[in-house]
Amino acid sequence: MINDKKAQLLRSIHDRLYLHYGVLGCPLLHETPFQLLIAVLLSAQCKDDRVNMVTPQLFEKYPDAAAMSQASAEEIGKIIQSLGLWRNKAENMVKLAQKLVNDFNNTVPQTMEELTSLAGVGRKSANVVLGNAFNLPGFPVDTHVQRLMKLFKLAKANDTPEKIEDMTCKRIKPELWSNFSHLLITHGRRVCIARRPQCRNCVINDLCPGAEK
Repeated sequence: MINDKKAQLLRSIHDRLYLHYGVLGCPLLHETPFQLLIAVLLSAQCKDDRVNMVTPQLFEKYPDAAAMSQASAEEIGKIIQSLGLWRNKAENMVKLAQKLVNDFNNTVPQTMEELTSLAGVGRKSANVVLGNAFNLPGFPVDTHVQRLMKLFKLAKANDTPEKIEDMTCKRIKPELWSNFSHLLITHGRRVCIARRPQCRNCVINDLCPGAEK
């Protein structure tokens, strides 16, 4: 594991946020790995609370991959049409469920390679599932994580989520990855808000190069 100035700053940020927020769970409502996978897919460019408004009805009708694989995109679309990109998501959900049934015996796989072979599932979504459904190391990089990493000069303006993930995972213990992502996302939503950062109420204010002191 790399031990440089970036590693020291990452660990300081993690430790400070952990003391403030503790262990955080995934805010998306779910009871099974399949339901989490679908909820994560639905959360793309959509707030978690909006997703949580439609998933109870969705999972009541389609609780697992076998049930969803028999549905049409039109049927699913009627339930999720209040969410952004719902047509594309509905199509991906049917394809995803069918692949789970046909290739994975109706179960959600537990590797990055297999998860990202599913329709609509990228590295961020796969990392969420690995960390929250299976307690396997995963560091999801969403827009909040990207923004905070760039504010702290830990990433450059044009760095991809994959590059930020790689940089972080080389410097933080694997057992911390999932919760560290939750910590950064929660802090980005509650305090380090994109258009109105609450610098004076920030517990990592002194660590941030761009903070108002």
